[in-house]
Amino acid sequence: MAKKTEISVEEKLRALFDLQIIDSRIDEIRNVRGELPLEVEDLENEIAGMDEKLAKLTAELNDFDLGIKENKSIIESANDLIVKYADKLKNVRNNREYNSIVKEEEYQQLEIQLAEKKTKELKVQIEQKKETIVVLTEQLDMKKNHLSAKKGELDEIMQETAREETLLTAQSAAFEEKIDARLIIAYKRIRGSVKNGLAIVPIERGASGGSYFTIPPQVQMEIASRQKIITDEYSGRILVDSELAEEEHIKINKMIKGL
Repeated sequence: MAKKTEISVEEKLRALFDLQIIDSRIDEIRNVRGELPLEVEDLENEIAGMDEKLAKLTAELNDFDLGIKENKSIIESANDLIVKYADKLKNVRNNREYNSIVKEEEYQQLEIQLAEKKTKELKVQIEQKKETIVVLTEQLDMKKNHLSAKKGELDEIMQETAREETLLTAQSAAFEEKIDARLIIAYKRIRGSVKNGLAIVPIERGASGGSYFTIPPQVQMEIASRQKIITDEYSGRILVDSELAEEEHIKINKMIKGL
């Protein structure tokens, strides 16, 4: 690799700040897109859970229908037996035989009552399940419509930003090539240690950007002279004067619009 041409401190600061503007724009693109996939994933998981619940409710309905059919069969069998017992009573020969048939008849009557009670309970549960299914189906349709909208939004963002992100990433790599490896390492280290990814910031109202700690006038003058790289003692960020920052913002924003 060809050796980098030695450049002035001011040129290094400008190159670093340019790189920061580009990387910050890439961060913005990824942050906007980064929230939507999570929302889409959450909705997909929620819908899968609702589908599973709906399938379970439907299976329970089928079980209740089977239960009603079983109880109906029990009632029919019991009635058939009661008819047979009535015929037997016409031909009883003694009290013992009579009492035995009557007990069997009473038992079948109890079976009928129990089966009828169970049938009523099952019908109540069926109505409750059907109401739950109706509500859940409505909620599921709403969630699916919401998911479709979110997917459309994500696809739109992807189409709008994919090209810009690709081009900016290439520009970021190109700008890195222009900067001293030692500075790039420091820049990336600072970016990784701060929440907003800002490793190099301008002076704003006598303090480093995003900070409330005032920078002494003498240090501000040194920063404005652009003769050496100065870092904020509180945040560790590299500092530049506001005029340089404004100039580079105009330049890089114009470049980004031209991509």
